[in-house]
Amino acid sequence: MADLLLREAARINRPEFIGEDPVQFPRLFDAIQDIEITALTVAAISWGRRAMILRDARRMLDIMEHQPFRFMMEKGYESLDPALNIHRTFFGRDLQWYLRGLREIYLRHDSLDAFAASIGAGQDSAPAWMLAESMLRISADANGGTSCPRCLPTNMRTTALKRVNMALRWLVRDDGIVDIGVWKSIPKSRLFIPLDVHAGNTARALGLLSRKANDRKSVELLTAGMREICPEDPALMDFALFGVGVHGELDRILDTPGNAGIPAIH
Repeated sequence: MADLLLREAARINRPEFIGEDPVQFPRLFDAIQDIEITALTVAAISWGRRAMILRDARRMLDIMEHQPFRFMMEKGYESLDPALNIHRTFFGRDLQWYLRGLREIYLRHDSLDAFAASIGAGQDSAPAWMLAESMLRISADANGGTSCPRCLPTNMRTTALKRVNMALRWLVRDDGIVDIGVWKSIPKSRLFIPLDVHAGNTARALGLLSRKANDRKSVELLTAGMREICPEDPALMDFALFGVGVHGELDRILDTPGNAGIPAIH
């Protein structure tokens, strides 16, 4: 199974993947601030059909005038219609909430990477949850005490935190192929799998996960298994789970002798 997953990861983790994935949008920028803001806001709308995600990410960058850091610092978001539909159930009011909170962080730190370093996220056993909790607290204060679950979940004990984990994969992994790798505050060995319905179903079909819920416990269990295969870079296996689950690859793999009967992670 380890060889199979590593092979699938190598098949997907190639430059050709970029144009079909939301990672293409933070890659448009050179300044770390623009990369960070784009990564977090695009990850926030990365659910549903891929074509719709890509279309709406382009629309969101248009809204931010393709200068997300300047747009945020100059409070361009305050002129948005709160009812503007950006992506499915994500509206102008949600983007306003997120950018108000991020602006408060940038007023205190040169980058989100510097902010993550200042709170010791890289030394924590669960950096994504520690970072998200700190961001949530600051963002709520910047928005009159209100939360926005469409941007940052409020129950850190149970949330899979898929969208933040996805953004961190983009920002932290530094193999120079698909992910951007501009952050230094969090080692890639401490990243977690961005667990969504697709990745969860694929992991269960392969016998890598038995729990039904796509929650924090499942992320922890699945990532622990991936660390046994790739201890220095467990999030690399996100590419493997994606690759196995598309274009009939899962059926082909399960039909291959020697790939059946894999023990599940409980």
